[in-house]
Amino acid sequence: MNRLISETSPYLRQHADNPVDWYPWGPEAFAEARARHLPVLLSVGYSTCHWCHVMAHESFEDAAVAAYINEHFVSIKVDREERPDIDALYMSAVQAMTGQGGWPMTVFLTPEGEPFYAGTYFPPRDMQGLPSFGRLLQSISHSWQTQPDKLRLNASVLTDYLREQEGAARDTASRETGAGETGSGETADPLAVLNPQRATENIQRLFDERYGGFGRAPKFPAPTALAFLLTQPQGRDMALFTLRQMALGGIHDQLGGGFHRYSVDERWLVPHFEKMLYDNAQLARVYLQAFQLSADPFYLDVARRTLGYLEREMLSPEGGFYSAQDADQAGIEGQYFVWTPAELSALLGPDAPLAITYWGVDEAGNFADPHHPEFGRRSVLSVVSSPAELAAQFGLSEGEVTARLEAARLTLLTARHSRPHPGQDDKILTSWNGLALWAFADAARITGEAQYLNIARHNAELILGHVQDSAGGLYHVATRQEGTVSGGKVTGLLEDSALYGLGLLALYQAGGEVSHLTKARELWQWVHQHFYNAEQGFFYSTGAGAEALLTRQVQAFDSAVLSDNAAAALLGAWMSRYFAAETEGQQAAERVLQTYGPQMLAAPTGFGGLWQVAALLAAPLSELAIVGQAEARRPLEQEAARHFLPFTVLASATPQQTNLLGDETALPDVLHGRLNPENPLAASSPALAYVCRARVCQLPVAKAAALGEQLAALTE
Repeated sequence: MNRLISETSPYLRQHADNPVDWYPWGPEAFAEARARHLPVLLSVGYSTCHWCHVMAHESFEDAAVAAYINEHFVSIKVDREERPDIDALYMSAVQAMTGQGGWPMTVFLTPEGEPFYAGTYFPPRDMQGLPSFGRLLQSISHSWQTQPDKLRLNASVLTDYLREQEGAARDTASRETGAGETGSGETADPLAVLNPQRATENIQRLFDERYGGFGRAPKFPAPTALAFLLTQPQGRDMALFTLRQMALGGIHDQLGGGFHRYSVDERWLVPHFEKMLYDNAQLARVYLQAFQLSADPFYLDVARRTLGYLEREMLSPEGGFYSAQDADQAGIEGQYFVWTPAELSALLGPDAPLAITYWGVDEAGNFADPHHPEFGRRSVLSVVSSPAELAAQFGLSEGEVTARLEAARLTLLTARHSRPHPGQDDKILTSWNGLALWAFADAARITGEAQYLNIARHNAELILGHVQDSAGGLYHVATRQEGTVSGGKVTGLLEDSALYGLGLLALYQAGGEVSHLTKARELWQWVHQHFYNAEQGFFYSTGAGAEALLTRQVQAFDSAVLSDNAAAALLGAWMSRYFAAETEGQQAAERVLQTYGPQMLAAPTGFGGLWQVAALLAAPLSELAIVGQAEARRPLEQEAARHFLPFTVLASATPQQTNLLGDETALPDVLHGRLNPENPLAASSPALAYVCRARVCQLPVAKAAALGEQLAALTE
């Protein structure tokens, strides 16, 4: 009996019809393993993972393989996105045993949950040094039957190693950065060691000057590192060049907007086709920042198209964002996204040669699914010619070229919608929704467009109204049933409170509703209370009330998403900047930097989140408050949006928020004394802007031009 049919995870439900007798993660599976004296087969993946689909089709759908599994193992399926704590724990085991990791993840456990053998994808036949999955199963089962004590000893040794590694890495980091007391009795200053310029110089050594990005193929977008580089004068050119090259490449969906997971080549040409909420939310923010910094509309256009994709294809009717879209359609990787010259000619008529030249479509193609050679070679669209080059080649003006290409894009996008659509993982994950909230809030603030703000507010209403647990934290998964959303699936994860808190802070900056700042502040206090280890200087990934696993994980390295420690430290640092008396946030952020300093210097592209924290703490305190009615504030806010102010406290409020006048502790420090309608300055103008540095404020201004001058001087 397969038990996955009633699970909320689309990934688990994808396996509900397998002949494998799957259990979801839980005590029932381990009790069964103990009762039958069998090892556990743990398989971890996610719904849009191409190789997860391949292994499922080759092995888990095979009746003979499934029969052997059912007789000799108790099998557990885990969605890594739904249970990142389980995934992180056993991925550590995979990496310890093999030196690398990935998905699908295949781990063999004792009935007590201790791993004794681990790997990733196993093929149906021996190939490229990998044993077939069937042969591996037989070998593991034989060893369990004949040498169970040896396997249990191996499991115990590996488990002890994982526990020791968790502590040793942090202890070593703390010693190397001088965390704790120095010889003089003073606490070492992490910023004296962690100069952001050093990180920029180290990243420069990895930079691909030809194609952008860092290192060689495969190339990942690295949004946290790019966001950090944009804040550094020596790093901006690297970031802007990389963002442009990515946007011109096939990793960027040239028709529908948004970005695929990564590029299999160094040129950003051929992607791995799944689209993830976290990639697109983070990249949308980075492109918005690139626009602010450069004033180049190219970056704003990419951000708009990315946000448009999220709104069109990833937004649920209730206001939550779905998790991902699949790489496969009808079992063929990428077929939804690729084209032949004949298809473009049939759809575009006389404009086909222009489009074919612009997007680099030819008979040879640049992509084929090796598992489906009958599908043939086709082209991933990428920009290979500029409008100016096309204008000269086709005897048109640049304006005509641009207009015809846009018409062609819409025609192809409409035609694409008639193809079999990629599968969608409709889980609503709180942490990833925090990233989306952050992106749409920033878009609202930077563009001034109400639609972005409405989407952000609707998302906050959904999560805060339906996904909070009774203790004050946030559930990890929002469950959708019959048009309603509720929490209740997995709680006690740091990423949810920290990332959603950052999203709420951005929403306050965009809309000026102090309630959003208050909730961000409450989430920070929850994070500090339930996840922070002050003695060792880090944040646990799980709270004390979460399910106890073999080890309690700590994450500081950015995977595809801002790491748990970076998100928590960033939220804490911002709260101390908004509320100076609450020093715990800055202190915790400094301690985290002390703990992870050596790793940050050694692998700067992997610690972009913590380098953002270091850059924030190194920047002089600056503040901008805009007070007045919403309409009156708009010209001042539009002027502020023209300026790239990554380290500035942004605050706004309406004088009529009289419910706050009696308790200024609810307000950011920069607003204290500025909301009283009887204030003579407030009476002189419907809106005023205050620019402050090191808590010393210049004279308030009422005109956008004057504010622009003050902000320009602030960033010099």
